[in-house]
Amino acid sequence: MRQIVLDTETTGLEPRQGHRIIEIGCVEVIDRRITDNRYHQYINPEREIDEGAVEVHGITTAFLADKPLFADIAEDFLNFIRGAELVIHNAPFDVGFIDHELTMLKQQNNHVDNICTVLDSLVLARKMHPGQKNSLDALCKRYDIDNSQRDLHGALLDAEILADTYLAMTGGQTKLSLGGQEDGSPIEQGNFSNKRLNIAAGQLKVLRASDEELESHFARLNKINDMSDGSCVWLQENPKS
Repeated sequence: MRQIVLDTETTGLEPRQGHRIIEIGCVEVIDRRITDNRYHQYINPEREIDEGAVEVHGITTAFLADKPLFADIAEDFLNFIRGAELVIHNAPFDVGFIDHELTMLKQQNNHVDNICTVLDSLVLARKMHPGQKNSLDALCKRYDIDNSQRDLHGALLDAEILADTYLAMTGGQTKLSLGGQEDGSPIEQGNFSNKRLNIAAGQLKVLRASDEELESHFARLNKINDMSDGSCVWLQENPKS
């Protein structure tokens, strides 16, 4: 399964008022593993950027003066996302801007949903955490995702943070670390040795969970089940309410 976690920065809030995309950042996720494949592009919007928008992302009109137009990068961008599932936080905003840019180019497929499916991680978060704050910063805090570099918004940085957050939200372990390995590289069998414990029959003490511990355990599983819309596999194997 190929997913593209995507974010954009813009000159303002409303494409119908002539606002444009100025930055696109994409992170590829295949079978729930973040790859090294990225798409990142600054874009000259051919217009001024709202002062309020500059305060959010720090990108100025002068910085974008020598950057390509959307028309120049559209083909490469569409080829990168084509056929994937886009994961976007507050998808209507970003998709609305992309569709607006494609319409201005008179693209035959001038809507994102003609070439991709879209998953809105904000909608997912609101379903999982009703009544709570579900901004990207709030989710980072909830799922212990490092966003310390996010002083200003940036499309690629936000896409990278959202990729980690989305995988944490949906319960996936993204890498396996054994024996101090941190890079996910294969661990050679020679690094381990097996030792047999010399314990006579009947000498191994079995500690069983207390009723209180079992109650706490199943309360935790029920909470996971509620957060995952009934997908807790441990409850399916050990049904108890």
